[in-house]
Amino acid sequence: MSRPLILGACLSAGFVAMALLSLVWTPHDHTLLDIPGKLQTPGGTHLLGTDHLGRDILSMVMVGTRTSIAVALVALVIGLCLGVPLGLAAAARKGSWLDETIMRGNDIIFAFPLLVMAILITAVFGPSAVNAIIAFGLFNIPVFARVTRGAALPLWEREFILAARVAGKHAQRISVEHILPNVMNLLIVQSTIQFALGIQVEAALSFVGLGVQPPTPSLGRMLADAQTLVTLAPHLAVVPGVAIILIVLGLNLLGDGLRDALDPRLRRRLA
Repeated sequence: MSRPLILGACLSAGFVAMALLSLVWTPHDHTLLDIPGKLQTPGGTHLLGTDHLGRDILSMVMVGTRTSIAVALVALVIGLCLGVPLGLAAAARKGSWLDETIMRGNDIIFAFPLLVMAILITAVFGPSAVNAIIAFGLFNIPVFARVTRGAALPLWEREFILAARVAGKHAQRISVEHILPNVMNLLIVQSTIQFALGIQVEAALSFVGLGVQPPTPSLGRMLADAQTLVTLAPHLAVVPGVAIILIVLGLNLLGDGLRDALDPRLRRRLA
């Protein structure tokens, strides 16, 4: 196993474990306000200090990580469940009206930058975790549709696909039984990339007040709250900022490692 894969897997697993742990335990109640104990520096009973309202930062980071992972994961599932079938259908009907319709629909969504589209949706329908999921989920659909279609098209010219056609299998069955398993490695790698991007999008939306709403903690909103207190209590910005960086870094390293491990051409080159 490559070093990026091991490091990425360890970082990603560590944050996922922390998010799961927050479901049953946190060092302190993340909603508990302790004004007399505000802006404590890291150490003592509060390992990472407290914020401007006296809330324990470690507990907030744990719950905020869980929030970011949940939003990114649900949006990723939406993209996979809708984008992959559309990509398979477009590849199976290359050049048909179905292919053109799917691809032009993807172009329409790609015409809007991700953050602009996410801000537009959350501004119209209201700031919430659900609307953030919908916004990023919609963006994920054309991403996976294009990746799936691009990887599937060359496979339709391969001999084993021609043999399946001669055997009388229809296009849908061929797509599921033969095409999908052969593009799965690309989808896994792309999933790690979109997962990391989802973490960033959730943090960005929460930073501008359009993502997860109080009292649920969010890494992005923790950064926003720390803006005016950076010189007084820099740990308020450093802790959630480092958490976001490490989560995204871990997922990107995991994606790079999986790409090298799942691509036989790269394995031969590295060997």
